[in-house]
Amino acid sequence: MSNIAAIVGRPNVGKSTLFNRLTQQKKAIIHESSGVTRDRHYGKSVWNGIEFSLIDTGGYVVGSDDIFEDEIRKQVDLAIDESDVILFVVDVMTGITDLDESVAKILRKIDKPVFLVVNKVDNSSLQYDANIFYKLGLKDLFNISSINGSGTGDFLDKVVESFPVKDNNEEESELPKFAVVGRPNAGKSSLINALIGLERNIVTPISGTTRDSINTHYNKFGHDFILVDTAGIRKKSKVSENIEFYSVMRAIRAIENSDVCLLIIDALRGVEAQDLSIYSLIQKNSKGVVVLINKWDLYEKNTDSIKKYEENIREKLAPFNDVPILFISALTKQRIFKALETSIKVFKNRRQRISTPELNRVMLKEIENYQPPAHKGKYIKIKFVTQLPTHAPTFAFFCNFPKYIKDSYKRYLENKLRSHYDFTGVPLKLFFRNKSKEKK
Repeated sequence: MSNIAAIVGRPNVGKSTLFNRLTQQKKAIIHESSGVTRDRHYGKSVWNGIEFSLIDTGGYVVGSDDIFEDEIRKQVDLAIDESDVILFVVDVMTGITDLDESVAKILRKIDKPVFLVVNKVDNSSLQYDANIFYKLGLKDLFNISSINGSGTGDFLDKVVESFPVKDNNEEESELPKFAVVGRPNAGKSSLINALIGLERNIVTPISGTTRDSINTHYNKFGHDFILVDTAGIRKKSKVSENIEFYSVMRAIRAIENSDVCLLIIDALRGVEAQDLSIYSLIQKNSKGVVVLINKWDLYEKNTDSIKKYEENIREKLAPFNDVPILFISALTKQRIFKALETSIKVFKNRRQRISTPELNRVMLKEIENYQPPAHKGKYIKIKFVTQLPTHAPTFAFFCNFPKYIKDSYKRYLENKLRSHYDFTGVPLKLFFRNKSKEKK
């Protein structure tokens, strides 16, 4: 089950700083000016062994003449609608503002866990000042400092406890799940309709027609799996929604609940930022991926079209570009069954297990041929490697100084794994552990 938490609040209260701390990255831009966060940022966070997706929204503004602030408000509404938990951030330094009250009024009406996060409480003298925010009528109040991290531990304990509990009695299908994801109007539903041979999903030329995930059991030509389409009928009352944002919201859940993702890219538009955002989500979730360039029948081609197009795509997908890329047409059904065969191959790549003796025989020889660079006079020795029992291919390398392994050497080891074993379309995870501690 995917868990999503959305960070909301008025501009300049520290939402992006909190996002960066919880995701342990510096992806969201931080600036004193309000409204800097206009595009959405998505990240992964883990606390107490529970993984969840985090959305950094823009500042919530009511009654503004700024068209960007109007779009931010719409996107915050969508985040509230789609997430499991709401993190409402306020600023202890400025106290309660009219905008804070406007947001609180909306949040009091929703039937979801809402956490009132009083930010910038950097010292004990500000603890008393934070109590004024109880006036907003939200009972779960936490004092934190996004800058230094104080208070975030207790706060996160409660957040992860509030995520929906999965029913252990719920039967999970053992069939592979292939999620069809991509930008609006790239041809996701058209592909599924072409595969199953009927108008199972509504298709229109209007971007954003697809809304809710639809699972289709595919059992033809010796194949048996679940196709997941982020599809549905778009309500007329929602025509003003930010569709690009909504597509990523839906993609998060579809990706997290899948084994392999078929990323549809419109050949006429090429790879854009939205495609790369979705691709990044697939990689972060360690899912298999097949890139499908749709509408290839409409693309003006010459003798080198496919080669040049593919080179351009792989350059944009780097550093993880060991993925199959197919040029298809959902309309003419060109190569769509090849896409299925490739997806099944990627699924098998993701499930493959390499025995520990075999892995050590191959990889220790590669390590001997190219030793890890020394760090401050300390020589690094990797003595043992094993594949961990996880859903996605994960490898643990045991050595004497794991923290000194450089990123360039990690890439070397990954490349060697890929050269010996077929992990095409599958992100790999490499961990480095201290062998002496492991023995204790």
